[in-house]
Amino acid sequence: MALSAAFILRQGLRCSRVVRSGSIFISHTMPSRLLHQGDPPALPQLPVPHLQDTLTKYLKTVKPLVTEEEYMVTEEIVKKFGNSTGIGTKLQQKLEEKKKATDNWLADWWINAAYLDCRGPLVVWSSPGLVFPLLEFKTLDDQLNYAAKVIAGTLDYKIMVDEKTVPVDRMGKDVLDMSQYFKILGTCRIPGVTRDTIRFYGQEPDPPKHIVVAHNNHFFKIDVYGKHGKPLNVRQLVHQLRNVVERSTHPTVPVGILTTQNRNVWGKAYKMLRKDKVNKASLEEIQRCIFLVALDGPVVNPTSNIMTDAALECVHGNGPQGYAGNRWYDKTIQFIIGKKGIVGLTYEHTPAEGPPIANLMDHIMDYMAEHADPRPPAVELTRPQRLMFNVGQEVKQEIEDAKIALESLVGDLEMTCFKFTGFGKNFIKSQKMSPDSFIQMAIQLAFYRIHGEPGAHYESASTRKFVQGRTETIRSCSEESVAFAKAMLNPELDNAEKAQALRSAIDAHKNYAKNAVNGLGVDRHLLGLKLAAIEAGMDVPKLFMDVGYLRSSHMRLSTSQVPARCEAFMCFGPLVPDGYGCCYNPRGDAVFFGLSAFNSSPETDSATFRNALEESLMDMHDVALKEGLKAKL
Repeated sequence: MALSAAFILRQGLRCSRVVRSGSIFISHTMPSRLLHQGDPPALPQLPVPHLQDTLTKYLKTVKPLVTEEEYMVTEEIVKKFGNSTGIGTKLQQKLEEKKKATDNWLADWWINAAYLDCRGPLVVWSSPGLVFPLLEFKTLDDQLNYAAKVIAGTLDYKIMVDEKTVPVDRMGKDVLDMSQYFKILGTCRIPGVTRDTIRFYGQEPDPPKHIVVAHNNHFFKIDVYGKHGKPLNVRQLVHQLRNVVERSTHPTVPVGILTTQNRNVWGKAYKMLRKDKVNKASLEEIQRCIFLVALDGPVVNPTSNIMTDAALECVHGNGPQGYAGNRWYDKTIQFIIGKKGIVGLTYEHTPAEGPPIANLMDHIMDYMAEHADPRPPAVELTRPQRLMFNVGQEVKQEIEDAKIALESLVGDLEMTCFKFTGFGKNFIKSQKMSPDSFIQMAIQLAFYRIHGEPGAHYESASTRKFVQGRTETIRSCSEESVAFAKAMLNPELDNAEKAQALRSAIDAHKNYAKNAVNGLGVDRHLLGLKLAAIEAGMDVPKLFMDVGYLRSSHMRLSTSQVPARCEAFMCFGPLVPDGYGCCYNPRGDAVFFGLSAFNSSPETDSATFRNALEESLMDMHDVALKEGLKAKL
């Protein structure tokens, strides 16, 4: 029988943010011709791992999370699943057949199962925020000048994408799939009643030439190209933005808040909204725009932490009392420019992982630093066009319902964002250890320090060395990570024993990560086997109902490294109600962290996790340093 996405979700596939960035092993070359689908050299296909290899790795990842009795049951279920006459062997054959018939056997399943079929809100549960280096705007001119430069820098980046001169991403010597770079500008997710769709307007024969600017819940279309396709310069963009602000001095009905709703609810409201011709035209202009810019006022309900304030602004806009109505969360990219200098973006996750987004931000930062206003003025400017909405009583009620739902979600999310200054990746490298693996083990240790037990732990790894590759899961919780956490917290062990446990845990993580980036992890293969069964109308195999699968897939730690050349950080909500979100940007002498948890969980608190994480990092630093000094003597 066919099963719904909701059932899949309950059984272990976490929708929408199963993937984060997949950026941990990516480097960037100097500009050269952009490689993409259809260009040589041809990228290899995503492999279908050997069934027994996956099942062996799977059992190893389950073991630290279950009791001995539970493990014996899981082991027996896995044995039956994988034997020569078991259902797993039949499903494996289906995957092999699909691989022969498609460029990427997982791609179409993934886009639906991980994103478009998921019906939870994009806000908090799916869309990450990216906080730019924070500034201080003293005047409206400061805010508008900065916004204009962000727009100009993004249009400059778009030229690179259009002309295929974006620097090629590589993983070591391997060229990576670059198709995601074509999918972040001019893209929008379209709500549906049971499944969403995604439109790549930037790839259509007549791509958009405008952006949309939101201010006080008003939306304005601004053509950013003049005659002969010349982009507006910064001064002209400031003029257009000022026109928008002057024509929207008072808030209007927050139609944009509908995009924060449960996707089924928003899908029905969307159909209702589109019945009006004026509304339909406005919706299409928003959906088609290259990107959206939200001009916000000062922070609503500020905390004592400006980094956290910025993160919350980027993730959910501080809800109905803040700027959530001044957004269109279905757009892939919407920049947020706050009145006092909080800047960043929020992005809809369906078309791309973090690297293209972070690279866009780095390009904007470089553009601002290097260019005052290089472009000559474009000619034949058009006045910003107000996008009108006719809001009847039914839609007004939908907006009120959306406010209530969002208020609950905003009240539940709590975040702690900070710059860890004890050391950075330079120190970790000096100790001949992987910075990512080191930080991942610090996260494991912090969790164990708080909860006295290991937590299932998701980290994204890029599979873009394969055509249409997205990510695989690194299961960072291992027998070695548990042994390491116990060793670090045992006062009776000496430094050498702790150092050995640390290196063993790091080696285990590195080995799993290597398998993951080569398409040989556990989670995507198991997902494919499950979806092959569902597609064939079979019952979901017992393996996916077992406590071992459910517990090892309940990722209480949802983590991702999103490196950037500037002092920025990405942030997102936890993956599960009793979990933590943890994104980090390791720099030479510091690490930027964005942590999150839910207030509704009595077990989790992001501030407590910060303290445990900082303590864990420093303890590991001391252990590594002492052992390193000892080795040199």
